[in-house]
Amino acid sequence: MPLSCFNTAADYLEAARQMAVTGRAALARLLAEEAADRISDPSEAARMLRDFPGPSLRREG
Repeated sequence: MPLSCFNTAADYLEAARQMAVTGRAALARLLAEEAADRISDPSEAARMLRDFPGPSLRREG
């Protein structure tokens, strides 16, 4: 697997799609959450997260 550089929301979203395709749903959700955090439009961020359902697995602390 090539090393990826994540600079934009699109980078995180593409990685989330790749993880979802390979059956890594939890990692896909985390990457989608990172993508959503980088979007200033709340409705667009919500749309992104709807594509990757599930509870947040982040640990805030």
